[in-house]
Amino acid sequence: MPIQSTQNIWHNGNLIPWDKAQIHVMSHVVHYGSSVFEGIRCYNQPSGAGVFRLPEHMARLADSAKIYRMPLPYTLDQLCSAVVDLVEANGVTPCYIRPIALRGYGEIGVNPLTSPVDLYVANFPWGKYVHGNEGADVCVSSWSRLAPNTMPSLAKAGANYMNSQLIRMEAEINGYVEGIALDVNGYLSEGSGENLFLVRGGVLYTTPLANSVLNGITRSSIITLAKQLGIEVVEQSLPRELLYIADEAFFTGTAAEVTHLRSVDRILIGDGSMGPITKALHDEFFGIVNGLKPDRYNWLTPVKVKVAEPVGA
Repeated sequence: MPIQSTQNIWHNGNLIPWDKAQIHVMSHVVHYGSSVFEGIRCYNQPSGAGVFRLPEHMARLADSAKIYRMPLPYTLDQLCSAVVDLVEANGVTPCYIRPIALRGYGEIGVNPLTSPVDLYVANFPWGKYVHGNEGADVCVSSWSRLAPNTMPSLAKAGANYMNSQLIRMEAEINGYVEGIALDVNGYLSEGSGENLFLVRGGVLYTTPLANSVLNGITRSSIITLAKQLGIEVVEQSLPRELLYIADEAFFTGTAAEVTHLRSVDRILIGDGSMGPITKALHDEFFGIVNGLKPDRYNWLTPVKVKVAEPVGA
């Protein structure tokens, strides 16, 4: 959906006007994809608003930058404060938050080490990412996830998402809302921008990090909630065909939140509706982030927002 602009963007410690947040066409990131980023959501609460698992997201940004040898001259507290300051300055909730560290204008050539690193944070209204109110119809992609020791899957890097674009475009062109990629060995990996969970026989299965998946913040939250609800959780390599005989399946992610899958390759999952385990986890997750249930894990960082703008579906 089109980006709805807000007033300010945070850039290297200062708030600047949205329209002034520009880079040169010869910046390293434009030519070589040299960026790492995060996606974070801020939710409305009965008494204000809260950013979901902000320290964990910013720690992952710092980890991604470290993997790619991108120096970030900010502490974790400073990174978190930048997000809070921006959301409060723009006065827009609920919203999506996009921190990005990128290699800027300096030198041309593959070696990035002499190009400066710029850090930006933007926030804006954003609604449902994986469409399908009655569940998402998805497919198994012909594109595989990145093989180990080629591109680091634990880094949330811009270049990795060229692979994601191929998965998503293929799916949509063929009439699906999303694609699921296999890893280099033919086991289930994840969606183009979501982690994958399956339910069979009352057990919750998810693909492990070794299957070229991102270490999702929402993924870890769902695992925590499942264990608290007494649901058995198994992380293991999963064959493709388990999708077709699963009782339930769903995506997780900052953008996707918790989205149940109605069908895969036009084969219904169960009866196509949201199953009981998915619903229990869905309701628990949204209950916490929307302030309808206690934030017993301290997942929400409060922000003071004067003006709230609703997000359309």
